[in-house]
Amino acid sequence: MDNYFLGDSHHSHKIFSGNHHNYKQGQKVEQRTFVDLRLLRLHTGNGGNGCVSFLRDANRPIGPPDGGDGGDGGNIYVQVVNNVSSLHKIKRSYNAGNGRPGTSSQLDGKSGEDIILEIPVGTTMRWIPDPLLVKDQLRESGGDISKIKMGVKMTEASDIQLFRGDYEPGEGWIFKEKDEEYHRERDYFAELNEQVKDYDREIIAEELTFDQFPVLGLDFNKPTEKPVLILRGGKGGMGNMHFLTTNVRNPRFSKKGRQGLCEYFILELKLIADLGLVGLPNAGKSSLLRAISKARPRVGHWEFTTLQPTIGTIFTTIDKDPFTVADIPGIIKGASENRGMGMDFLRHIERSGGLVFVVSLESENPALDLQTLMNEIGTKRMKGKNVMVIGTKADLVENGNSYKKLVEYVKSHDAAWKCIPVCAPRGENIDQCIQMMSALAKK
Repeated sequence: MDNYFLGDSHHSHKIFSGNHHNYKQGQKVEQRTFVDLRLLRLHTGNGGNGCVSFLRDANRPIGPPDGGDGGDGGNIYVQVVNNVSSLHKIKRSYNAGNGRPGTSSQLDGKSGEDIILEIPVGTTMRWIPDPLLVKDQLRESGGDISKIKMGVKMTEASDIQLFRGDYEPGEGWIFKEKDEEYHRERDYFAELNEQVKDYDREIIAEELTFDQFPVLGLDFNKPTEKPVLILRGGKGGMGNMHFLTTNVRNPRFSKKGRQGLCEYFILELKLIADLGLVGLPNAGKSSLLRAISKARPRVGHWEFTTLQPTIGTIFTTIDKDPFTVADIPGIIKGASENRGMGMDFLRHIERSGGLVFVVSLESENPALDLQTLMNEIGTKRMKGKNVMVIGTKADLVENGNSYKKLVEYVKSHDAAWKCIPVCAPRGENIDQCIQMMSALAKK
């Protein structure tokens, strides 16, 4: 677990380093309804306590024990749906309902209310330790996230083992009369408690089996037919009807319900698009997306016009499937060192099959701009992806030298990469560009 916080998740670093708030402020500038990152606290319900009760009727003022079991605590599920495209409706904390106590007449308590979180397709879910504990360690380490050491137990299957911190076998009794010390000194209770310990061990073993989470997290890349169980609630405690023996005729005790789980997770939405548009700020990505699709991203003549990802759907011919393109905020030099906003959104092109570098031909050096983009994204993110380069704002260039130099650089880097100049406002070369992008997306 030493490298748990050093993976590819750019945002998990920001959460623990305290920059998450500033990032969210920036995200709210353009539109408040798009959220692609959520720190989540999930608390399942506690089990209800068992009941101490005795059957009573006209002929028997005190009959046999009939106290029912407590209800199980509520579970927490995740349902992956198509009609949700953001995490903005996901709250930061959820508490499932507690199980109700058992009642007389051998009636079990009502189970706690479950919680079902509806999340978009493309969401990943990762377990994290209590953020307050992590921040304390960050403070002690001078902000070096690589020095965080958390005592996390792993299972044989390399899953994270979760713990409830509940009572041990033979504990968790509720005594209606007399105190615990009184009962534990009695032989009949000691004998009964040994039998109950076996039951408690079974419950704890069951908890340990189910209370696990994959160390690499869960990747919800397609809709789920049924809700996926994430955390289980606590089991209800036994009522006194279970404790009638030859030596115990009037058991005035029951068992507490088991505690629920309280765990923290990071939800990270990675939009699923066939192609990802990557460019410097004001390179013309949004204008290009408007020209090739029905998407309507914000367009302007200032940098950082795009403050959130936009997905455009491109239709070609009736016999071909459409393809989707993701426009993310501009990448700037030094983005890999947390400058700007573009790196925050690179998750949205991780699932894409191809990358489209968008370079402005009115730039002083388009080839250098492309090199900057490639350096900031890195070979790891580009590995295995089809790539093409689009030179925008071709109408603003008096001669073709800028485009020629760009083509020369592209061919020297990778001869398989295609390159095309376009003018989005005038629609010049747009149809040919769409055909090339369709081929890149393999549609």
